[in-house]
Amino acid sequence: MPGFEIASVSTTEDADGTVVRTSIRQRPEAGEVYEVPPGHIVRGKSTLVDADGRVLNEWVKTRADDEARHAALLAAVEGFKDDIPRAEPSSPPGHTNADLASQYTVTDLHLGMLAWAPEAGADYDLATAEDLLRRFITAAVEMSPPSAVGILAQLGDFLHYDSLKPITPEHGNLLDSGSRFGEIVRAAIRVLRWTVAQLLAKHESVHVIMADANHDPASGVWLREMFAAFFEGEPRVSVDTSADTYYCYEHGRTALFYHHGHRRKPKDVDGVFAGLFREVYGRTEHAYAHLGHRHSDELITTNLMKVEQHETMAAKDAYAAHGGWPSGRSAKVIHYSKRHGEVSRHTLTPGMLGA
Repeated sequence: MPGFEIASVSTTEDADGTVVRTSIRQRPEAGEVYEVPPGHIVRGKSTLVDADGRVLNEWVKTRADDEARHAALLAAVEGFKDDIPRAEPSSPPGHTNADLASQYTVTDLHLGMLAWAPEAGADYDLATAEDLLRRFITAAVEMSPPSAVGILAQLGDFLHYDSLKPITPEHGNLLDSGSRFGEIVRAAIRVLRWTVAQLLAKHESVHVIMADANHDPASGVWLREMFAAFFEGEPRVSVDTSADTYYCYEHGRTALFYHHGHRRKPKDVDGVFAGLFREVYGRTEHAYAHLGHRHSDELITTNLMKVEQHETMAAKDAYAAHGGWPSGRSAKVIHYSKRHGEVSRHTLTPGMLGA
C-alpha cells in the first residue's frame, strides 16, 4: 500500500509442501531522518514499544536553545543599532562635587504586572508603575547632593515578562498582566530615557546598570545594547553592556557591585564579586554589593563587603499575595564618597511620593 512497507511475510504449506496461504504484514514507512529545528535542542524522547520490547514509535521533544536565542537576539540588536537616532551631547550642570556618586536603586519594577487591591493590598498596572518611577526619580534627584556621578542601578525584572506570552522565560509559569508586550516595551524605553535625562541634568556623568534577571533576560540584552547605541554620542553617559550577570563600578576607593539575586543570595555573593573583579576589589577600601529579586530588604556585613538586598516599589501580584510573602515597598538613593564609602541615603515609599 502507498506509504507503507512490508514488515514480514509468512506462508502456510500443505503436506506436499505446496503454499496454500501467504500472509503479508505491513507498517507505515519510516519518515525522513529527524533533524533538530534550528535554534532548538533535544530535551527528551518518548518511545512506544510492544510486548517484546521492540520499538513501535518515538517522539522527540525539543526546546529553544537559550544560548542560540541569546546570540540571535544580539545579532538582531547589532543590525538595528545603526538606525537608532543618537542622543546629542548636552551641557553638564554648573557645579558638582567630584568626591560623590549618587546611586538611584530601582529593582523589580515589573512593568506590565497587574495587581488588584482587594487581593494584594494595592492596585498596580503599567501606568501605575511608570508614574511611580517618575515620582521616585523626581524626588530622589531633588534630594540628592550635586554629585559628580549619577548611577542608575536598575537591578533587573524591569519588565514583568519577556515575550508575547505572559509567562516566565525559564519555567513557563503564567503571570498576571494587564498589558500587551508592545505597550510594555514602549513604556520601558520611554521612562528609562526620561530617567537618564533627569540624571544628566543633575550630575556631570551618568553610569547605567541594567542587570540581567529571571523575568526579563532577553529584554535586558536589548535594553543595554540599544541604550548604549543611543547614548554613544553623549560622552556624559556610559552603559554597562557586559553579557555577564554580575556588574561593577569603581568610584575612587569605593567599589560598587550589582547582581539581580536570582543566581546568588546575599550570604554567598561576596566571594563571586571579589573573584570576578579582583583588581577593582584589591585597589579599593570600601565595598558594597546590591541585589534585588526577593522584594524585601536585607543587609549583611561579610568579611569582604556589605551586601544589601533591596525592596521593590511594585505591589504584590497574586502569587506573592497568596503565598503569604509580605514585604514593604520602597526605593533608595544612596550617596558614596570616593574616600569614605557610603555617606548618606534617602529611602522613599509610594506613600511619601503621593502614590
